[in-house]
Amino acid sequence: MAISLIDSVTLHPLELPARADAAPDEILRRYADVRNRSISDVTGRHEDDVTAESLLPMLRSNPEVARRQWYITDSDDMVGVATLNILADAQGRTAIAIISLCKAVWGRGIGSAVAAHIERTARDVGVRRLLAWVEHPASTADRVPSPTGFGEIPRDHHARFLLRHGFTLEQVERVSELRWSEDSVQRVRRAHADARRRAEGYRVVQWMLPTPAEHVAGYAWMKEHMSTDVPDAALGMPAEKWDADRIARHDDRYRARGQTVLVTAAEHTATGELCAYNELAIDTTGGVITHQEDTLVLSAHRGHRLGMLVKTAGLLTWREEHPHSPAVITYNAEENRPMLDINEAIGFAPISYVGAWKKDLT
Repeated sequence: MAISLIDSVTLHPLELPARADAAPDEILRRYADVRNRSISDVTGRHEDDVTAESLLPMLRSNPEVARRQWYITDSDDMVGVATLNILADAQGRTAIAIISLCKAVWGRGIGSAVAAHIERTARDVGVRRLLAWVEHPASTADRVPSPTGFGEIPRDHHARFLLRHGFTLEQVERVSELRWSEDSVQRVRRAHADARRRAEGYRVVQWMLPTPAEHVAGYAWMKEHMSTDVPDAALGMPAEKWDADRIARHDDRYRARGQTVLVTAAEHTATGELCAYNELAIDTTGGVITHQEDTLVLSAHRGHRLGMLVKTAGLLTWREEHPHSPAVITYNAEENRPMLDINEAIGFAPISYVGAWKKDLT
């Protein structure tokens, strides 16, 4: 049921097509467009734009996440979107909230009214912690330091909004980009050759999603550790449980979105254990920018240059398979110095920063 917020502004629940294979309707196409425009209004970039077809599978609930979405209209114009994603791994007590408004309607109290509705909805279903990730491009504004001691973000429009509504900054992530050139290709090749020399007793294995049967168990084990072994500050993200069914759902979401994903892993030759991995993804429906997703080295196998090994092996294969993609973008916590050291050595450079924010609900 639509809810009147302020003046001519209304909040509407987003109704998804009942059939999983149904095409997006006009409302969903407008939703995707407004989502894209509201992000580019902040970042000035379009690397995170998605089509309605690619967005739709990410809006559906699954056993891991119960998803709710709304769109915001001012008279007949759609001016914003909002989401609440409730995490099953946290027994439904942690949720991720997003409010995206077109810049033209900032400052009218719309975001505050939507935030109040999302918080009420979250409390009603038992959520006790809200998390939000917001990009904060560099600016001359005063700075908000990360409590981890690593990184800071500008006290910009979004930071002021979140602070005013009771959120605290918990962590800063760096957005980094590798722009391909002949020099960068040679740099990655040199780094890969050095990593291969130092990773004695390990070999590289690669596959495209869906995950081959022989790698499902190892991939699930590494994905499970991705949720516990990366720097989390005080966000309290839940430990995730991964099995073959969850891997299948994970792979199918990428397929449904029209994305190609390359997984590059390191295998311990003496035991056959998969012990490090890296993921690269691209939207095959028209995207050109590559996104580097997870990278992890299991703690028992650190110190053998496996992070550098899987990153560079993946990038070199990817460059051959997708030469039209001009750049790779990745996200890392500022306190994750080992991974940032690898990125910087390869040639990634910072282009923006993301604040990870938390609000405990009472």
